[in-house]
Amino acid sequence: MGYKEEFIDIYSENIKRDGSQKLLEWMQTTDFFTAPASTKFHGACEQGLVMHSISVYKTMMERHFVPEKDNRESFAICALLHDLCKAQFYKTSMRNVKNDETGQWEKKPYYMVDDAFPYGHGEKSVFLIERFMRLKPSEAMAIRWHMGGFDEAARGGSFAISLAYEKYPIAVKLHLADLESTYLREKNTSSVH
Repeated sequence: MGYKEEFIDIYSENIKRDGSQKLLEWMQTTDFFTAPASTKFHGACEQGLVMHSISVYKTMMERHFVPEKDNRESFAICALLHDLCKAQFYKTSMRNVKNDETGQWEKKPYYMVDDAFPYGHGEKSVFLIERFMRLKPSEAMAIRWHMGGFDEAARGGSFAISLAYEKYPIAVKLHLADLESTYLREKNTSSVH
């Protein structure tokens, strides 16, 4: 089973909310299932974004899901859709790279950001999801703040992230699962160097 089929299986099994199927249908009109997850770091390869989304879901479920306290649908929504903002976000271009063995310059593909809707990272994912399906406040906060200290607002001195993490444990759990997936589980998953 490929990443797209695995994603759709997990999504369809766990997310039943009104509008969820319309959102999934829309996602299939974008490059979500073929896009990279980054320009050169984790998942900088075809299908890197969907691979990363599944990895975050599995990490979050394995490490942080407590059946008596947590909601399976909320975990699936947050993990699978936290980076929806990266659909239609990257484009492939070419650059000259010197081949160390031959000394010749060669054209190599690379990913670059081409953000047609620069709304912010987590904010954009929340916005896109809510075009089709309502989020619970805890889900919106988790997706909004999943970047943790890497978020531009947090780096700029905003304390809202601390309040979100205090009030909504799922926000902390998503951030931790995203970090583990990105830096430990998806290490060496990039085809671009």
